[in-house]
This record gives sequence, structure tokens and C-alpha cells, in this order.
Amino acid sequence: MPYPYYNTTPNLYGGYNPPAYQQTPAPAPVQSQAPSAGLIWVQGEAGAKSYLVAPGATILLMDSEAQKFYLKSADNSGMPMPLRTFEYKEVSAGESVNFDKYVTKDELDRRLAALMQKEVKTDE
Repeated sequence: MPYPYYNTTPNLYGGYNPPAYQQTPAPAPVQSQAPSAGLIWVQGEAGAKSYLVAPGATILLMDSEAQKFYLKSADNSGMPMPLRTFEYKEVSAGESVNFDKYVTKDELDRRLAALMQKEVKTDE
């Protein structure tokens, strides 16, 4: 007498378990591009455009080929926002603002008063 719980149906899979009972391998973990302690360098604007950003995040990307940096953002759904490009230059310690182009408030008041007097004289 055969064992009562023995499967008597023919094996259609040639000795292998049916696909529903086979174990599938676990997916490999996704490697994120989280910034490490330091700057994130990309190669040109194409590298900045292809860099992945987490949803709702903004990152600073430094260009290794030019004196530019990029701000790349993604909205909360993960859709990338337009890439913002900036140029930078080094400012040395001796370099300062050229104040020759500016006037003080007192000098501005004097010049306005002189212009007003000229205007009054020409109107008479």
C-alpha cells in the first residue's frame, strides 16, 4: 500500500521543483551615491546631469574640468530639477572692493543739491 500522502501525479518538470517552489536569489543591494566626507567631483556638465540625487535633496557637485560647480536638486517624487551652474574665482587676501566707484551719503547730498540749484537757475 502506497503512503497516503504521496503525490502520484507525474512529474512534469523533469525531476526539478516546479518554478513556484524554487527559491529566487535575493536582489543585490543598490549602491547609493551618498557623499562621503569631502567634495563630490564630476567630469563636466554631463557628469553633473547624470549624477543621481535622492528625492527631496540638493547636492553640490564640483567640476573637475573647469572652474564651475553645480547645484543639483530633485523634487519629492525624485524628478530632477533644472541643473544650476556657477563659475567661481579665487579671491586673494589683498584683493578688496574698489571704493573709488562709490560715493558717501554726504557727497551724494552735496551733488544733488548742486544739481537742484542748476535746475532752479535754468528754470528762471
